[in-house]
Amino acid sequence: MMPMDLDSDVDALPAAMGKVASADKEKRLRRAAVEKILLLVAAVFFALHFVHLKADFPNHSPWMDWAKYTDEGWYGDAAIRHYELGHWNVPGDFNAAAALPVWPALEMVVFRATGVSLVAARALTVAVFGLILICGYGLIRRWSGGGGRVAAALGVLLLAVNPFCFVFSRLAILEPLLILLTLVALLVGTAAGAASLQAWGAPGELVEQKVRLRAVLTAAGLGVVLPLMVLTKTTGLFLFPAVFWVMWAATGYRLRALIRGAAVTCGVGAAVWGGYFLFFVRPRYMADYGYLFSANAYTGISADTFWTVMRDALLDVSWIGFTLSVLAGVAVVGWIVALVLGMGRGGHPLVVALLLWVGGYGAFLAYHANLQPRYYLVLAVPLMMLTALGVEAVFAAAVMRMGTVRAVAVGLCGVLGFVVVSGAVRTVGYVAHPEYGWWSAAQQVKGLVEREAAASRVKDGSAHSRLVLSISGSDISLMTGLPSICDDFGVMPLAERVAAYKPGWFATWNDVEDDKMEALAPLYRLERVATIPVFDDPDRNLLILYRLDALSSPGRAGGRGRRRFLSVPKRLRTKVGEQPSAVQLRH
Repeated sequence: MMPMDLDSDVDALPAAMGKVASADKEKRLRRAAVEKILLLVAAVFFALHFVHLKADFPNHSPWMDWAKYTDEGWYGDAAIRHYELGHWNVPGDFNAAAALPVWPALEMVVFRATGVSLVAARALTVAVFGLILICGYGLIRRWSGGGGRVAAALGVLLLAVNPFCFVFSRLAILEPLLILLTLVALLVGTAAGAASLQAWGAPGELVEQKVRLRAVLTAAGLGVVLPLMVLTKTTGLFLFPAVFWVMWAATGYRLRALIRGAAVTCGVGAAVWGGYFLFFVRPRYMADYGYLFSANAYTGISADTFWTVMRDALLDVSWIGFTLSVLAGVAVVGWIVALVLGMGRGGHPLVVALLLWVGGYGAFLAYHANLQPRYYLVLAVPLMMLTALGVEAVFAAAVMRMGTVRAVAVGLCGVLGFVVVSGAVRTVGYVAHPEYGWWSAAQQVKGLVEREAAASRVKDGSAHSRLVLSISGSDISLMTGLPSICDDFGVMPLAERVAAYKPGWFATWNDVEDDKMEALAPLYRLERVATIPVFDDPDRNLLILYRLDALSSPGRAGGRGRRRFLSVPKRLRTKVGEQPSAVQLRH
């Protein structure tokens, strides 16, 4: 009987193996189906980002952010002025591109085909968001081996349907590009680490020349991406630890390979940034470069505000969605506990990199103590990726175990469903109910300016200046093509800029601040010509346009002191004879 039983068991073995293989294949097919469904839904919601690109940032949203009426113009000013004035730099005004040239350089390329356009600028940032989704998906798949398909697709879906990401990824601001470059750096850093392992991982081992060349070129590529992050937004420096971590992890945690690869990366990065600074900034634009940092120094953490700032920085993560923020917080804590228990370094290096991303940028937010909602977009991406990876880990454990873990997995499905559905409903609501108050206000300003210029030309042969002075002037320029200078930020004192450029219009929010009136009163009489309701910010919800009529005896601006030479771009000058090509100002 024994031999017969053995023979029957041997005969049954292929059938059993076939059943296991069939079950594995069925699981893979189910996962592939789930992945496709998640990606299809995400693709639909990503497409919605391109709808109504002229629409305002939504009123009565949870996010009261100044960027909605300033930043799109400020940080694209170089591109706007390049095509409208023939020169990207307006001496004495706010010229952010001296320190942050990457985004306006991309806009210059787009505007060459489309002309200066709000829609084109926003379409560019939505395209950047699409690349964020692709790179995030690829990064999770890259570090998950043969798995991670559902986690990667879930991360993409959470980002695509999230209303917080929706509203800020449709503004032409710096944060989306910084996120994209960070994800690219993580991908390139992964490749650079793997190449360094092959080239320098085993001391004394003979390696083909092409293998070492590939390692050098890949590390050099990372050395180009890192300074691009800093030249997009200087806070990119806080994300470097995450990049070097994945590079080290990809070497198999071999310090020798990391040091050699990182040496190439740091050398190339220093050369790129140093070359830009030494050959472009220092000879001509040092004042503009330094001003960006001094202008942002008005906030910062202190001993007295430490605990308040730390509390607010943590609680404001809820801007990405309360339920989602709680879920992300649980995922972060769970992954940290896993690391403490020794499961992190060898288990999922990407998790450590994402935690370093969150920790590094969170440290900047607390240090800077200027907790604007848009800054949290940089945290939203790694938090949602960590959440997706955590969900995958829970479901993997639920497959192997019964009872509590499966109950947690079922409950997690319900929470995720609520997050996705509620976010999708709000996002669709924003798409279905666009408002155009800011766009309409800018067009009204343009109409008034152009009519006045035409009327004055008929009256006395000279056109009233079209130059608009406003903190939101760059946004108005982006929407209308009118030239503008800023009334708040600039290398030169406002009184000197007003005297040099002689604006014809002043657009302000709600009232005229004392320092603005002090700069304008010696030269102009302010004639209020329009009051336009815009936005829901109680401090800035009324755009007021003043025509600036020159006084017969304007007097002199500034006081005694060293004389300063200022070259005024031709298209910002007023009528012939009123303003020379070079203006001597008292400093």
